[in-house]
Amino acid sequence: MLNLNNALNFDDFYKVLFENEKIELGKESESRITESFEFLKDFSRNKIIYGVNTGFGPMAQYKINDEDKIKLQLNLIRSHASGAGDLMQPDYVKALMLARLNTLCLGKSGIHKSVALSLIELINNNITPVIFEHGGVGASGDLVQLAHLALVLVGEGEVIYKGKRRDTVSVFQELGIKPAEIKIREGLAVMNGTSAMTGIGIVNLIYSKRLLKWAVFCSSVINEIVQAYDDHLSEELNSAKLHPGQQKIAKVMRKHLSDSKLTRDRNDHLYSNGADKNTFFKEKVQEYYSLRCVPQILGPVSDTLDHSLKILLEEVNSANDNPIIDVKTEHVYHGGNFHGDYVSLEMDKLRLAITKTSMLAERQLNYLLNAKLNDILPPFVNMGTLGLNFGMQGAQFTAVSTTAENQMLSNSMYVHSIPNNNDNQDIVSMGANSANMTKKVIENSFEVLSTELATIIQALYYLDFDDKLSSATKQRLEELRKIIPQVQEDRPLYKEISELKEYLRNNEAY
Repeated sequence: MLNLNNALNFDDFYKVLFENEKIELGKESESRITESFEFLKDFSRNKIIYGVNTGFGPMAQYKINDEDKIKLQLNLIRSHASGAGDLMQPDYVKALMLARLNTLCLGKSGIHKSVALSLIELINNNITPVIFEHGGVGASGDLVQLAHLALVLVGEGEVIYKGKRRDTVSVFQELGIKPAEIKIREGLAVMNGTSAMTGIGIVNLIYSKRLLKWAVFCSSVINEIVQAYDDHLSEELNSAKLHPGQQKIAKVMRKHLSDSKLTRDRNDHLYSNGADKNTFFKEKVQEYYSLRCVPQILGPVSDTLDHSLKILLEEVNSANDNPIIDVKTEHVYHGGNFHGDYVSLEMDKLRLAITKTSMLAERQLNYLLNAKLNDILPPFVNMGTLGLNFGMQGAQFTAVSTTAENQMLSNSMYVHSIPNNNDNQDIVSMGANSANMTKKVIENSFEVLSTELATIIQALYYLDFDDKLSSATKQRLEELRKIIPQVQEDRPLYKEISELKEYLRNNEAY
């Protein structure tokens, strides 16, 4: 049971999202929420406070009568529940809810505690509001996406429960869940934050970290396939550059290949007596960049993931609301903590890094398929009759096409601000768009890697030197071969590659 009192970390999100760990409202959080609510209730009397007794955005010039304050919050929720496009997948919605709950637990929002308790009920019962990918511009918070969450919290709208789309009211009645109470500014407090982009971003990072490990796995096995020299992975070479990501990737690859009988020591082949007598070397003295420069290519990816995770955890543990209720100073501060630039920029950077990962996989795939480059495998790793059979030729087209889409999607959203809301929101982050585009790039990259890994498996069938492979390769190979057996006679591969993709998404390489 996760007790919500302190800052959330990466493992907390993983356990709630993928291990269905239950959560409870900690006593400290409950106290903070209640104190904040009671303070705002008293403080807001005879004062003008945005979103409590004023309209919203450019309509803030209009004062709202006391008898209309609850209707104001409901009108805000209902009017902004206007999303479009594909539905957000349940894991991403669950992450969104956990991110919003954590922010509200800081006691900076002045909400009634029933909002937090209703959110916990949704998370613990795996009830995910129907939320659409398109909507928020990420600068007065993820208003549209979070409006759909708020709609469910007050007992309206739709949810996904046990895989079915249903009316919220019927699910609440079935499970005995009480809607959240609207008292002062609960609608605005739920909607006015960065929790959609941040929740999506956290899930993106979970899958990105898994993707990176599989990219390292594939790169390591290819070094075995081509019997590469091992000095490009050496600690001595990689410590000559001070980037921690590069050193980390090289270390993981050295560990993977530590007991391989296939990678070669340069001393035994090119530094030994008599090696200099040759005037031409049939085998390359150095491997192609896609094999030799993996630590230098995936190192920046690793560092980017680490930095993005740091920023997103800072965001998820921050009060990203407006205004901010400060019980300690007995004041209400108006500003722009709902602005999503931090998350939007990190999602742009993450998208670039994952696109480069897919580009590396595509180049390694091409190396394996091009017999003129590798000089050890038949064209397209074709184990049938050349000309009559095609091997992995068809699969390459999909990988190239998907990589090209990644390259286009890697353009920045962070700098694509469009003023809106009567120019009240005159510069925005587009953070949710950036997070959703990054999600697409990650999905695409798993597709590219699954095609690369399918080709690696075929290459290992052809070379038939399993007894020389590293134990790290052997450990996975038997399981992977069950998904995609040897391709000798041509057959449709789309189901097998799709199954391989799901295996990569749901299992760790190391």
